[in-house]
Amino acid sequence: MGDRTGIFSGDDPFEIARRWLAEAEDSEVNDPNAIALSTVDAGGMPNVRMVLLKEIEPAAFVFYTNYTSTKAQELDQAGMAAFVLHWKSLRRQIRVRGHITREDGPQADAYYKSRSLKSRLGAWASHQSQPLASRATLMAEVAKVTARLGPNPQRPPFWGGYRLVPVEIEFWADGAFRLHDRFAWRRENAESAWEIHRLCP
Repeated sequence: MGDRTGIFSGDDPFEIARRWLAEAEDSEVNDPNAIALSTVDAGGMPNVRMVLLKEIEPAAFVFYTNYTSTKAQELDQAGMAAFVLHWKSLRRQIRVRGHITREDGPQADAYYKSRSLKSRLGAWASHQSQPLASRATLMAEVAKVTARLGPNPQRPPFWGGYRLVPVEIEFWADGAFRLHDRFAWRRENAESAWEIHRLCP
């Protein structure tokens, strides 16, 4: 692709994504790693919410959540998902679609331990996506968990990561007169070679 230069240059889409994210960390005011994660329920109804992307691995994207949450149930049921990273400051976005697997081993343990104590205790206390009587009820549960687990809680068995291995990654940058630049990297599966296409705005 002869005109894939500048911010779009490179032979590894994960490296391009890491480069763009690093630039956003210098310019985006809040949560440059926020993704709008899209899932589908068993009836085919779509769902979307903001989640923090925690790692861009050599061949995948990783985020964490409560396994009893609505998003986790939909991820487990469908085995696939999509997300978009959007940076207003850079006028760029990355769209990703692919297959999902859980990350609930030593890597998830290490990430959990890296979080603040309050966040670790909150993961134990929150029954994510379930009805809640009041904020006071939640804070009372946090207090109970704190008294029971102490200052070094282990990762809850119902909390961990998901790894999205993409079959499509699209890099988009704003262009003058709405003539945006778009490059889509597509492949059949994780073992296939990428095909790169410039798309019309």
